[in-house]
Amino acid sequence: MLMAAEKGDINTIIGGIAPDWGPFGSLGNEARVMIEVVMAVAILLCLGIAIWGAAKQRIGATALRDTFSAEQGKGLIIAGLTGVFIIGSLGTLFTIVYGMAV
Repeated sequence: MLMAAEKGDINTIIGGIAPDWGPFGSLGNEARVMIEVVMAVAILLCLGIAIWGAAKQRIGATALRDTFSAEQGKGLIIAGLTGVFIIGSLGTLFTIVYGMAV
């Protein structure tokens, strides 16, 4: 019987946005922490934009009957969630590009 999660640990699952550090393995711990903090702040900012867009869409569509505001809200939601996806996958993208170059 082969267990699927035999070799991994909880850090594999909850590692979050911390990149694999493939090409940046020689960075010091302070630099790694700074990169992780910048990525976390950027993700929180993008999530805030998405939440602002959701509120703007809801208020514009119901209370004010303003279709322009509702459309702006949709754009903000898409932009915020796209930013979260891009920032969250930067570590993977850097590792793939570095692996292709080597």
